[in-house]
Amino acid sequence: MANLQIKGIDDKFYSQIKEMATSENRSVSQQVLFLIKEYLTKENQIKNLKTPAQTLLELSGSWIDSKKADEIIKDLKKSRSNSRKLSRGF
Repeated sequence: MANLQIKGIDDKFYSQIKEMATSENRSVSQQVLFLIKEYLTKENQIKNLKTPAQTLLELSGSWIDSKKADEIIKDLKKSRSNSRKLSRGF
């Protein structure tokens, strides 16, 4: 098992870690190791999350069509039906 030595830790920062360790019934070394593991686990989880844009793209899907965009637009406009429901307003 590897050893790690950390030099140049600010006294205030070390005190915070020591307080955390005491409240968790751990040694300072155990607390530092716990915090590092916790950080790396969360970081990996965040990396594996999909962005809202990725989720939307997966939900929306796509299709493959041999028609050109202009032809598809023309077909869509042709298939629309005119509605007179709102011609007089609400």
